[in-house]
Amino acid sequence: MPLIRAEGLAIEFPLYHVGARSLKKRLLAKTPLRLKQDDSNRVVVAALRDLDFSIGRGERVALVGHNGAGKTTLLRTLAGVYEPVAGRLEVQGSIGSLIDPSAGMDQESTGRENIMLRALFRGMTEEEGLVMAEEVGQFSGLGEFLDVPVRTYSAGMQVRLSFAMATVIAPEVLLMDEWFLAGDAEFMTRATERLERLVSDADILVLATHSMEIVRQWCTRAIRLDAGRIVADGPVAEVLGG
Repeated sequence: MPLIRAEGLAIEFPLYHVGARSLKKRLLAKTPLRLKQDDSNRVVVAALRDLDFSIGRGERVALVGHNGAGKTTLLRTLAGVYEPVAGRLEVQGSIGSLIDPSAGMDQESTGRENIMLRALFRGMTEEEGLVMAEEVGQFSGLGEFLDVPVRTYSAGMQVRLSFAMATVIAPEVLLMDEWFLAGDAEFMTRATERLERLVSDADILVLATHSMEIVRQWCTRAIRLDAGRIVADGPVAEVLGG
């Protein structure tokens, strides 16, 4: 059964260019809450600190907070991009990520080759990858451009390809950084329909956003982050107020 559970979860990023002892002392003295020295005597940013939460099947959770609060860092940790330095994280179920849909795109390869690489990364067979490539090609509307290098694509064409690739398979756990929509009007209409279906079909949704309108429309629960810590967790109306 799809599930996300975190216990004492912590993420830290080392600041490799802070070498002088006097500079370390000044930094640590000015910003004691999120900067510290680790066991290797490095200055690190405490991006997430002591997070405890559980998200079960059927929940639609919004991550809210100001810039730098830790929303995207938490999403990337749930996606497996970052490794916790402390605590425990359990994520059950297939994961779909709309954090940066174009991440990992090889600009020298064709659109079709990128789709096949993504399929292999997901553990699919070559035959399944070919079917996926046809589906992505049809949805993106790239036509013959599917077989030319991605570096020749316009920005809009790359958006269409990355969105189609990221949404072709419905995941059990859907992770989103903002409500991802871009492209021309005709594509946005189709993309909106697919995205809404993807969100509705997912067993768990975790969405980081600044749009309170989107939160109230799609989410049942909100987790407010501040300086890498959870400061509120509960029903949307309770956390957002009103």
